[in-house]
Amino acid sequence: MIKKYRKKPVVVEAVEWTGHNLKEIFDFTGVNGSAKHLLWAELVELVENDGLKIFTLEGAMKATIGDYIIKGVQDECYPCKPDIFKATYELAE
Repeated sequence: MIKKYRKKPVVVEAVEWTGHNLKEIFDFTGVNGSAKHLLWAELVELVENDGLKIFTLEGAMKATIGDYIIKGVQDECYPCKPDIFKATYELAE
């Protein structure tokens, strides 16, 4: 039998990737272990060349400018396209 389910209301933290707030993104998500040895200039160059990668529970996902980086209920991070984000979330006061 098919049943309908409603998503539980959950408050999440999120940061919009503007292309100019890399430090804010790394402060929010942390730097992946494979990049912890890099200097800041090397991290910036890596993102400029390869794009911003968010390491999710399912593996690395590329975030594009305008995407929101969301911290989920298990403290996991993942990118979300702006149209999906705006259709799914509203600002919690």
